Amino acid sequence: MARDILWRPSHERAEASRLVAFQTWLAAEKSRTFKDYNALWEWSVSDLEGFWSALAEFFALEFDTAPTSVLGSRCMPGAEWFPGAQLNWAHHMLRQAEKTPENQALVVHSETFGRVDLTWAELADRVASVEAHLRQMGVGQGDRVTAVLPNTETAIIACLAATSLGAIWSLCAPDMGHVAILDRFRQIEPKVLIYQDGYVHAGKTMDRRDALSAIAKGLPSVEQIIVLPVVGEVPTGAQDWRDLVTSDAPLAFTPVPFDHPLWIVYSSGTTGNPKPIVHGHGGILLEGAKQSLHQDLSADSRFCWMTSSGWVMWNAQFVALGQGATTVLYDRAPNHPDMLELWRRAADEQITYLGVGAAYITACVKAGIRPGAELDLSALVSLGTTGSPLTSDGYDWVYSEVKKDIWLAPISGGTDLCGAFVCGNVTMPVRAGEMQCRALGNAVRAFDEAGKEVIGAVGELVCTEPLPSMPLFFWGDEDGSRLHSSYFDTYPGIWRHGDWIEITPEGGSVIYGRSDATINRRGLRLGSSEIYQAVEGLPEILDSLVVDLEFLGRDSFMPLFIVLAEGQALDDTLVDKIKSAIRSSVSARFMPDEINVVAEIPRTLSGKKLEVPVKKLLLGGDPAHVVNRDSMANPDSFETFVAYAKAREST
Repeated sequence: MARDILWRPSHERAEASRLVAFQTWLAAEKSRTFKDYNALWEWSVSDLEGFWSALAEFFALEFDTAPTSVLGSRCMPGAEWFPGAQLNWAHHMLRQAEKTPENQALVVHSETFGRVDLTWAELADRVASVEAHLRQMGVGQGDRVTAVLPNTETAIIACLAATSLGAIWSLCAPDMGHVAILDRFRQIEPKVLIYQDGYVHAGKTMDRRDALSAIAKGLPSVEQIIVLPVVGEVPTGAQDWRDLVTSDAPLAFTPVPFDHPLWIVYSSGTTGNPKPIVHGHGGILLEGAKQSLHQDLSADSRFCWMTSSGWVMWNAQFVALGQGATTVLYDRAPNHPDMLELWRRAADEQITYLGVGAAYITACVKAGIRPGAELDLSALVSLGTTGSPLTSDGYDWVYSEVKKDIWLAPISGGTDLCGAFVCGNVTMPVRAGEMQCRALGNAVRAFDEAGKEVIGAVGELVCTEPLPSMPLFFWGDEDGSRLHSSYFDTYPGIWRHGDWIEITPEGGSVIYGRSDATINRRGLRLGSSEIYQAVEGLPEILDSLVVDLEFLGRDSFMPLFIVLAEGQALDDTLVDKIKSAIRSSVSARFMPDEINVVAEIPRTLSGKKLEVPVKKLLLGGDPAHVVNRDSMANPDSFETFVAYAKAREST
């Protein structure tokens, strides 16, 4: 289906882009020329050594020890990138401090602290100070430094300081429930815990001291606690963050192997603990450099992505920082005092690239706001979205109510690779409902059920060649079995991501939502097991099932189904109790849209909840084909969900 073209770049905009600069460099330095972007992409996914080495050279990656080759092993999982190389990711993030020390590095808009402005020199000085203190605390290469912090300069500084030492960074958002945070941090046995004891959100002060105390007590491996006080005093025995950022210390970086762990992020499956995904220094550095081409970022950019510190888009802010761009951190409620607030800040800060979750655009549409009519957005030339498929109404609203001449570039990727599979290209037109291209180096295909590539039809999103930023391993997954079962058990040797995708004949793509049971709320993904833990911990509830329904062109919808204990009823009191349990143990972001009572939860013969078949059914799948009832322990239970699906279709 041909989709309407909503925007075309001017000749000047396209020719001034970083992507064209890369292609010009390839022609001059490597004698590589391509008739169009799709030809460039084909080369990038077939000649992996040529592409990734060219990317490293174009971005002037500094190796403390040179690699012996580009790709030691090409297999998935287990590809070996730049063997023998040593470098440090944090060093590359702070190279701009040597070039333009007085330029703005970070601008922070925080409800808790107000506006904070740091130059590159100030950022480097604070990183050096914290690094020196961490070193004195005994933190070294391979130690885990964990933090519960909002999206402010504190988290950026702590991350850079820890990783400059070769320590491994891991971050959770302060609005997450303490059980969910412990489920993550316990697995990696951190040496240091950094936290902020409270914050202001939507005008309300949130006191997190009790939850953070429980987290600290639940992590026996922690030797040092560092606290940024907001609502109370620094606990006895803990260090005051404010004392750590004022020392005069030299900035130093520990060279580590290319595949040395950089940070641990978390992506939950449908059962068990969240998966602790380990990414490496070199892989994240290369992926970030490549993404900067697709986002058209340079040292002249002023970049802001509205994100929680618990979302991988927090990590993606380093894509801009690594190019020397001024990065604006937004630590405010998106709807306080109203839905125009983010756009006001974008206008005031003359942001050139703004990124948001697709759900935020939907909220703007519903609120009826008109940023372009009310504000001066002349500096804003690029708008990114991710987290879920952007609806057609969202595309229309951007071009009618934000700006006619703006590059709208939705992306889709994942925490798993800390990058995008499909994304933007400022040299190409924007088509309604589509992402413009497959990312360079990402061998993205759509596979049918037989494992055959399809074009112009919906299939499983797969990646047929390795990427440097694919997970090194899952922490604690000694034999690699958990990693293999997460991505490689459907198509051996090929990454299956868990999204439905259509690749268009022109090379664009449409994402149709998740093909698995992961919960995706406002761009934050969570395993259903964490919701079950909260809900089924209530004595009134015997069993539960939750699915997140992502509809193309409509808002997502998350129903929760519960089995009540004998003598219980679903009244307002129990509804409030369920929501309170989810809010305190998981996050307020994962509230169900609807709660329904059922007699039984459908299960397999081995006792697993049938989340994926229920999800397929409620998305319109044929009841006769979405599940094999012979594999069910209680096949009659499925009829309740068939009836529910029919009732939803009629509304």
